[in-house]
Amino acid sequence: MSLFASVGEGYAKSRPPVHSRVIDRLRARMSAPVTRALDVGCGAGLSTRALEGVARERYGLEPAVDMLRWTPAVAPQAEFIAGMAEQMPVRERSIDLITAAGSLNFCDIEAFFPEARRVLADNGTLIVYDFNQGRRFSDSPALNDWFAEFARRYPRPSSAGRKLDPDILAALHSGFRLTASERFDIAVTLDHDFYVPYLMTEVNVTCAVQSGEPADAIHEWCAETLRPVFDGRPRDVLFPGYIVWMVPEV
Repeated sequence: MSLFASVGEGYAKSRPPVHSRVIDRLRARMSAPVTRALDVGCGAGLSTRALEGVARERYGLEPAVDMLRWTPAVAPQAEFIAGMAEQMPVRERSIDLITAAGSLNFCDIEAFFPEARRVLADNGTLIVYDFNQGRRFSDSPALNDWFAEFARRYPRPSSAGRKLDPDILAALHSGFRLTASERFDIAVTLDHDFYVPYLMTEVNVTCAVQSGEPADAIHEWCAETLRPVFDGRPRDVLFPGYIVWMVPEV
């Protein structure tokens, strides 16, 4: 199995439902569903599935073809396209809503914005959002303390994407203007047996495995050391992030 296929399987089976909670914030600002939404950098399709009820037609765009093999199971009501954010195989002015969930960090963002402008219909909207790793409990520092050791043993690679946030996006000469933004902490109730497989999908682990660390050994260390942290019960894990609304400048 290729790296992207393995990552896609982890995303399809072991990611917490944060995308749907973020899209609830989008849904609250909409008066009615749009016709067509395009989810750029959709991965295994979790962020595309979250658009159910937001758009009548939902399309996911992903450059890593092996990630797309999981989309029929994850989002069977959506359609998926292999392609790049910088060169979308999409007709001009055919999309009412573009979403990008943590994907613009990994593309040529200066090339993406003109493409987004090209495919957006009149009065179309671009939604950019992202959320960080779930490394804190809502009521205790125990997970954050544990995560510091996890990140020391399995560091996040320095190449893990360009930093973006509402302030950075607002300051870019993108041809879009930011109309609204929110920062959030989304709490998701997880137990030990879900949290460990979720961790195995994180880029820290992917990088460590690529460098020669046995995945089974990482899993075993995480499972054993996290057992007393969770203390045998589900806990609210916080996922901090942001969402911004952008429209083309006139």
